[in-house]
Amino acid sequence: MKDTFDRLIETDFPRIKRAQLETLQVNLGYLCNQQCLHCHVDAGPRRKEIMTAETVADVLNFIKQKNIKTLDLTGGAPEMNPEFFSLVKQACDLDVHVIDRCNLTVLLEKGYQDTASFLAENKVEVVASMPCYLEENVDAQRGKGVFEQSIEGLRLLNHYGYGIDEQLQLNLVYNPQGINLPPSQGQLEHDYKKELKQRYDISFNQLFTITNMPIKRFGSTLISKGLFDEYMQLLKSSYRKDNLSSVMCRTTLSVDWQGYAYDCDFNQMLGLPAGLSAESGSTNASKKHINDLLQSDLKGSDIAIMDHCYGCTAGNGSSCGGALI
Repeated sequence: MKDTFDRLIETDFPRIKRAQLETLQVNLGYLCNQQCLHCHVDAGPRRKEIMTAETVADVLNFIKQKNIKTLDLTGGAPEMNPEFFSLVKQACDLDVHVIDRCNLTVLLEKGYQDTASFLAENKVEVVASMPCYLEENVDAQRGKGVFEQSIEGLRLLNHYGYGIDEQLQLNLVYNPQGINLPPSQGQLEHDYKKELKQRYDISFNQLFTITNMPIKRFGSTLISKGLFDEYMQLLKSSYRKDNLSSVMCRTTLSVDWQGYAYDCDFNQMLGLPAGLSAESGSTNASKKHINDLLQSDLKGSDIAIMDHCYGCTAGNGSSCGGALI
């Protein structure tokens, strides 16, 4: 795999600082039952990195001490971590809003068939990967047969009330194919709802459009095809200053499977530690574990930036909650 780190270091992206911490986004490991082309995590069935019970306990302690309101669980397939169910249950007992970033097909895997009912019982928000409502486009990105399994996963979630009961939020995620920015989120959501309802009688709440980041597997593909510079030019030429105030790194802290802190999930995948020093222009050179941040007030601290940050501010903007504008 071709690394994009050195191509992204030099940047003229504006400096940004943290606001009040609201969300802890935790990567439970890189193990996944799928291996998608656009995956910025480079997750797959052979990955061994997985969060331990000890680190899960550290996460719960951090949530308590920092009064975190939202726990956003990602992977890989977060459900494949043996500690997933315990973590979700304990977080819900603390009145924390839990988000599960689900690839849908894991709900059908042997040993995970009870996951959908567990999520519904604990009123976990499900954010599900669904890069298109057309079978050929989904299978091209995620592998042959994935679309059919995804539809079955969505039907299962609908069966338990997701996308129908207002307390069971089901949101879908769209990723573009190729070197394109996402289209208008509102219009695409309308199309998704119409097509999925008419074709498969599937209901959901919102559609999130997310820009593909020029890192890991997608970044390597861009380099291999000679499209990296062209894609970066697209991101930079589409930069909108208005998006800066809403980027997710201002209110979210990303935690890797070992418990180390990053300003966002993308920085985590680049190994770029959180820029937690509040001194002008400074960025910490070494990783900090969440246990080391229990006494730190993160508000006002610098956010570590590189050229890939243009991906979050291009066009209508992009975050784990979809478009910013």
